[in-house]
Amino acid sequence: MPQPLTSGWRSMTEDDLDRVAGIAVIGFPDHFEGRPMFANRLALNPGGCFVLQTPDGLEGYLIAYPWRAEAAPTLNTLIEAIPADAGVIYLHDLALTPAVRGQGWSKPAVRAVVDLAKAGGRATIALVAVNDAVDFWRGHGFDVKQTPEMAAKLASYGSDARYMTRKV
Repeated sequence: MPQPLTSGWRSMTEDDLDRVAGIAVIGFPDHFEGRPMFANRLALNPGGCFVLQTPDGLEGYLIAYPWRAEAAPTLNTLIEAIPADAGVIYLHDLALTPAVRGQGWSKPAVRAVVDLAKAGGRATIALVAVNDAVDFWRGHGFDVKQTPEMAAKLASYGSDARYMTRKV
């Protein structure tokens, strides 16, 4: 079981979903995903869904779940189940509002995903970096991994999208 997040991070609840969807619009304006997608991921893997609770309200969220290696779900789609052959933890989103960016909030969130991967016996975390975030993710130990399986999928995420992985 992953260690609980500290420093303001807590488990996501259904009551958080409207704000989570609002933060997603701020953090990923060119990659829309609506409230139903967030509700879907929370229902499928509540142990990988967190929000950043500050005195001013919810200022961030993180969603991660088991998924297939060298694959990524299509943006803004519902998935029926976690794949039986899920080999990685897929870090779907980490988004922070501008009010709290640059304050170190991502560090405990990424640590929680590492713990989630270890607890599930998965040696790798994968994500798709968008919004020119490759350097941000490199700072958290991720490296770009170019694969034929991801080439076509990445095109739907934009020209700057990169598939990245990190060993735990």
